[in-house]
Amino acid sequence: MANLFEVSNITLRFGGVVSLSNVSLYQKRGEILAVIGPNGAGKTSLFNSLTGVYQPQEGSITFNPKEGEPISIIGKKPHVISHTGVARTFQASRMFNALTTFENVKIGAESHKGIGAIGAILRGPATRKDEKYSDARTWDLLDFVGLRAKANYIASSLSYGERRRLEIARGLATNPEVLLLDEPAAGTNPSEKLELTDLIRKVRDQMGVSILLIEHDMKLVMSLAERLYVLNFGSVIAEGTPDEIRANQNVVDAYLGTTTAEGAN
Repeated sequence: MANLFEVSNITLRFGGVVSLSNVSLYQKRGEILAVIGPNGAGKTSLFNSLTGVYQPQEGSITFNPKEGEPISIIGKKPHVISHTGVARTFQASRMFNALTTFENVKIGAESHKGIGAIGAILRGPATRKDEKYSDARTWDLLDFVGLRAKANYIASSLSYGERRRLEIARGLATNPEVLLLDEPAAGTNPSEKLELTDLIRKVRDQMGVSILLIEHDMKLVMSLAERLYVLNFGSVIAEGTPDEIRANQNVVDAYLGTTTAEGAN
């Protein structure tokens, strides 16, 4: 079976600044894959390229859905890529703060069903059927991430860890094949990190959704990822299992230093 993502020799430039240089990587279907590297290494630029926010000037990005033909990502709009089965969260929370937890997740479910403004106004049989599905899907996901009891809470009132779980639920509402998580543990406390680690693993194991992860917390990354890529100055400098990455001197020199041995973030 083809890999889920296949990235071949992409280069992304902003004027004279090269953000990604000849980057190649792949993700297996069902894999928890991590991309690590120091600040400014190009990690978020890679995520933005995979989701259509940025358009690399060179190379190719292919997404292979379970059904249908392979899809070329470059040149596609973000909403089109989302409908192919690619969902993401962001480093900075992008919740609708004035809406409830339930409403935030339902927006994700409805955007995937494509109810639209006209359907919402006319409320024909198809719209009512879609809305019933969206409600049921939202309740199921709130149960899955442990937020059912806070369905009617305003999103801005949630703790940071709860907001991260809400973002994952909203991403899952679009029925993705792969979920891209951009520093999901940022701002969380140790107990929230443990809950988040368990949830991410559960997303893959119980829902069958592949995970592509950017994260600075090495303890979380090494406990979750089955394979890692390391970026530095926009280039891939290493790829391998957690044990292989820990033992790679180039990675230690560029990024890890003594922090992994000491168990620091």
